[in-house]
Amino acid sequence: MTLQLVSARTVGLDKVRVALSRNFHSFLVRCIGVLHGRHAYTPAWHTQVLASRLQGVGEGKTKRLIVNVPPRHLKSLTASVALPAWLLGRDPRLAIINVSYAQSLSDDFARKCRTIMASDWYRDLFPTRLASPREPLAELATTEGGFRLATSVGGVLTGRGADVIIIDDPLKREEAMSESQRRAVNDWFGGTLYPRLNNKEKGAIVIVMQRLHEDDLVGHLMEQGGWERLSLPAIAEEDEVHVVETPFGRQEFSRAAGEALQPDRESLLTLETIRTTMSETDFAAQYQQRPAPAGGGMVKAAWFPRYPAGMVSPFERIVQSWDTANKVSELADYSVCTTWGIRASRYWLLGVLRKKLTYPELKRAAHEQNALHRPQTILIEDRASGTQLIQDLIHEGVSRVARFCPDGDKTMRLHAQTAVMENGFVHLPD
Repeated sequence: MTLQLVSARTVGLDKVRVALSRNFHSFLVRCIGVLHGRHAYTPAWHTQVLASRLQGVGEGKTKRLIVNVPPRHLKSLTASVALPAWLLGRDPRLAIINVSYAQSLSDDFARKCRTIMASDWYRDLFPTRLASPREPLAELATTEGGFRLATSVGGVLTGRGADVIIIDDPLKREEAMSESQRRAVNDWFGGTLYPRLNNKEKGAIVIVMQRLHEDDLVGHLMEQGGWERLSLPAIAEEDEVHVVETPFGRQEFSRAAGEALQPDRESLLTLETIRTTMSETDFAAQYQQRPAPAGGGMVKAAWFPRYPAGMVSPFERIVQSWDTANKVSELADYSVCTTWGIRASRYWLLGVLRKKLTYPELKRAAHEQNALHRPQTILIEDRASGTQLIQDLIHEGVSRVARFCPDGDKTMRLHAQTAVMENGFVHLPD
């Protein structure tokens, strides 16, 4: 009888080991218990979804992953603490670089990761061993040559390569409104961090952060394409269905529009209280993962009547307006052309072109937009590349070009037109 109990207990322990080594969510729950044992872990479907997506990174199925979740929903513990420990447990030769906006924060994540990797249960689960029980936080090295390097945005990485790069909140909230700070982060990623991948095709990059600005690192990279994204707003804005594939089967989680992400921790009432204590823009970015609020800041979506796309209507006048960029580069602005139909002091948006263009491409696009819409007037801002475009178009026989020099900054110019929009005079295609 005793032998049978011992055998059953051994089988049970073997199943636990398999679950922890093969299923990242199971491993994550164990890590939470080690680091926060005095706090009961409340099971949440979103952690299973997040863990499943990160497991795909560990299994080589996902190479570029962006995760956007609200504050205090375990993103850092999951991605910067548990994930490196799990990856190194499965392959102690991996080279991992873990980045955050501040070195002190990166060191804190490293300290917790070291606690996990030095624990008895981890050593019993994996053969991976740290080269020293008191590894310096900047680099947790394994006896097999792998490591977890902790650094901050702007840190020097000369000579260091990585198989996996994990970026956790690369930008502080108070820095997000600074164009120079956002640009510095985006430049450092493209010029310093990304080249550190040992293999650009097989290496993986994970970015976990709350959105802070339309041109934060996530916004910058999503424009380039090639990234998978998991976005979990605090309040669902549409019906959601999340499918989780695990080594033990397939699970499906759904959430209806208007439901809170984790109502037992932050109910709709709590979230509404949070919303009232911060700006609508901040709440939309950090909690809804949408830097521009659904209703807009100065401009509300509800102000604009909709019309059927493709509708042909007689207009008194068609006007095109160009805002041209100076040059094409990762840092340059877009060139934008909007085309408007005007009738009885009302305006219908007929077309938008928004693209980074070399000057020859810009001039060709101007001719194409002219031929497409046949405007009576083509407004072009008379500065930078716009000045040359005006001269070339007139020289090439486009007589409807009109140069203009706007007064005041863009915010003030927009403010001057809000009454026209608020009163429903501007129509957008549906």
